[in-house]
Amino acid sequence: MENSSGLVFRNEDGRTGVETFISEQNHKKALEHGLDIPEEKPSFPIPLTAVGIGEKTVWVYLPQGRIPFTAKIDVDLPAEVRGIHMSRMEEVVTELIDLKFRSACDYAHELGRRMLLKQKGGRGTVTLAGKIPITRDTSISGKVSIDSVDITVEAQCQKVNGQVDITVFSGVSVCHITACPCTQAYNNVLYPENICPQPTHSQRSLTTLTVEIQNDRPGIDEMIHCLESSLHVTQDLLKRPDEAEIVMKAHLHPQFAEDAVRETARAARNLFSGVLPGDAVVAIESISLESIHIHDVHCRLETTMAELKNIKDNVLP
Repeated sequence: MENSSGLVFRNEDGRTGVETFISEQNHKKALEHGLDIPEEKPSFPIPLTAVGIGEKTVWVYLPQGRIPFTAKIDVDLPAEVRGIHMSRMEEVVTELIDLKFRSACDYAHELGRRMLLKQKGGRGTVTLAGKIPITRDTSISGKVSIDSVDITVEAQCQKVNGQVDITVFSGVSVCHITACPCTQAYNNVLYPENICPQPTHSQRSLTTLTVEIQNDRPGIDEMIHCLESSLHVTQDLLKRPDEAEIVMKAHLHPQFAEDAVRETARAARNLFSGVLPGDAVVAIESISLESIHIHDVHCRLETTMAELKNIKDNVLP
């Protein structure tokens, strides 16, 4: 049963009939002993790089509604401390459940800030992975296709003078179709009189654009636009004219995985040059699920906006 909060079975109506076995007095007596085991000194005092929780489902209240994300939350641990306060991480997740956020980046930022302030460590990371819904009209039939895009967010947190500095990276992944230029060029030699694009093998591909966010830019919509302007992005609902259109475009402009990455990089340069500073990190990765090969193809670029701005377009025949 769902209540007005949008959550299923709040604690007041989801835990009925649960009996307690330990009296409140005995709980109070135990707590008075100050049993803070994580604060004990470890037997081997070496600092730990990262300790935390993973595969945690968090519900983020976004403009699209309450969206589930899989979260990984960790913090470094000083040499003199035995363990982290794990329950405090869960408490922060609970604190944020009813707060509305403009984006998953804002949620990760606030989760990381509150989490690190409640721990002994000086550095922490919040990683989110999930999907958000997106509706698109098909190009020819005008039908509405309800699709989704994959979202990843990483908030890198560091304590500085009692405050928390946070750098946020946002990633968006879309599916698209690629057609191999090699087989098509070969068939052009064999059948030069063919007026249609020559046959070649095509495959479903997944390309991810990750950007270091600066002053809330670029937003998810801007990143999706960057990908859609570079790739032959696919949809779930396609009528036959829509299918014919996207297949024709993919064969008129065939792409390697390398082309998908480079075209996305060029679009990022054109779209974000006035948005991001030169030292902002940009990463692009494409995976091609090959149709006539057993292997897949991977391609990755990691660069900065300054490096992208220095690249000049080649004039190709």
